[in-house]
Amino acid sequence: FKWGDQFDNLEKHTQWGIEFVEKYTKFVKERSEIETNYAKQIRNLSKKYQPKKNSKEEEESKYTFCRAFLTTLNELNDYAGQHEVISENLTSLIITELARYLQELKTERKSHFHDGRKAQQHIESSWKQLEASKKRFERECKEAERAQQYFEKMDADINVTKADVEKARQQAQMRHQMASDSKSEYAAYLEKFNKEQNEHYYTIIPNIFQKLQDMEEKRIERISVCMKTFADVDRQVLPIVGKCLDGMTNAAESIEPKADSKQVVESFKSGFEPPGDVEFEDYGQAMKRTVSETSLSNTKESKEKPGVKAKSKLWPFIKNKNKGSVPEDFSHLPPEQRRKKLQGKIDELSKDIQKEMDQRDALTKMKDVYIKNPQMGDPASVDPRLTEIGQNIEKLQSEVQKFEGWLAEVEERMPSKSDSHRKSGLYETQNSTTVSNNCAQDRESPDGSYTEEQNSEVQVKAQPIPTPTTTTEFDDEFDDEEVLPTIGTCKALYPFEGHNEGTISVAEGELLYVIEEDKGDGWTRVRRNEDEEGYVPTSYVEVFLETNAKGAMTYI
Repeated sequence: FKWGDQFDNLEKHTQWGIEFVEKYTKFVKERSEIETNYAKQIRNLSKKYQPKKNSKEEEESKYTFCRAFLTTLNELNDYAGQHEVISENLTSLIITELARYLQELKTERKSHFHDGRKAQQHIESSWKQLEASKKRFERECKEAERAQQYFEKMDADINVTKADVEKARQQAQMRHQMASDSKSEYAAYLEKFNKEQNEHYYTIIPNIFQKLQDMEEKRIERISVCMKTFADVDRQVLPIVGKCLDGMTNAAESIEPKADSKQVVESFKSGFEPPGDVEFEDYGQAMKRTVSETSLSNTKESKEKPGVKAKSKLWPFIKNKNKGSVPEDFSHLPPEQRRKKLQGKIDELSKDIQKEMDQRDALTKMKDVYIKNPQMGDPASVDPRLTEIGQNIEKLQSEVQKFEGWLAEVEERMPSKSDSHRKSGLYETQNSTTVSNNCAQDRESPDGSYTEEQNSEVQVKAQPIPTPTTTTEFDDEFDDEEVLPTIGTCKALYPFEGHNEGTISVAEGELLYVIEEDKGDGWTRVRRNEDEEGYVPTSYVEVFLETNAKGAMTYI
């Protein structure tokens, strides 16, 4: 009866099957955790690169590439959501189901092996009963045979009394009866055992084996379904993941480089007109003439018109002055930018006026209702607010007029009317320096050397001047003297590159001559040597003014 060994083998195998299900459940659980963590990291990444509310969000949103990147971040957030869905579905469709199934599987397996052990014990018990009855029958048969032999021996012996013979005969008969009874018992046990054994090996055990087989097949089928679900859970989100990726692709394709560069042009368009060609200045001729009307009249002619425009030319670097406070009329900006800002301010004020007027209309209607129905409220209670609104509207309208005046002023000065006679001697400081250096040996007198350069000096000086009227003051100034005298010295506190027209580059610690003080625009005019002069930011230099400034050429 080695069937018990098969039960031991099956017990080991089915226990291993349960452990496999537990291992697979653990595997899916870890995959689910990976999906959750991945989704969390992707969400955090998307959040990290989202534009901050207090940043230049509005400024950036006008560019197509910025909008495309924002769309990509939003799509990535949705993409992360799909990985959360994978994690949730793995948990609900596999992990939770397998955990419940494992409990059922363990209970079922225990039940089958309990039934198998019980059947095994029963057949073994029945076999023991059969063996016992067989031994008893064997023993009774031997006893009966011995009793029979004893009776026959007593019966043949003439010396034995009749009573003893009779006793021996009865003993033999009794033993025969006992042997007969044990034979019947043995036969009954044998029949019973054979029947039970047949049922055990042909019905009970095969049934238990069949149930264990069914249980094992169901377990394997369950694993198969879970493995398929494992793939399907991923596959189900692919269409939505695809849409997220399509959204990113569409966002990328929506980027318009030309439109973005146009936005930059619009944003930084200054309204400046490019300077005219630099004219050749014949210093050779200057040696043969005195300070004449030609040079002065040239200066005057060339600076009359450009005076207004030249003033604009320094705006790109003047923008850096007064970082703390912005002038109300935006005069720190180039013409085009200033026009846009003023227009924006007017639009903003107009909206505020409209809001106040809407409120006034609403309150007027309410007052009419109160007049017609005094029980609803006191008409006089509305008057203070109406008065306040009226005052607000007046204030706002006067503000609009003020800004409209500035707008008209800037539009008049916009360089729409071209000026072909413009002369710009200092379009590039380096250029003029080169020309001057090349001709330096030809110059004999400061008077002659600076006559031709006067228009450039006037233009540069005119640039920081707030209004065109001041230009005329400089006409007079230059009528009186041809070259600006040094009025002091200055030391550069910081290096300044001076890329813009009209500026001069200086190194930290360099000493220069001051030829014109800061007029309130944040710039000081300095001279390095007779060939190089221009503007530097006042905040970049420490100025030492002379109390009695002498002539212009004291530095030579």
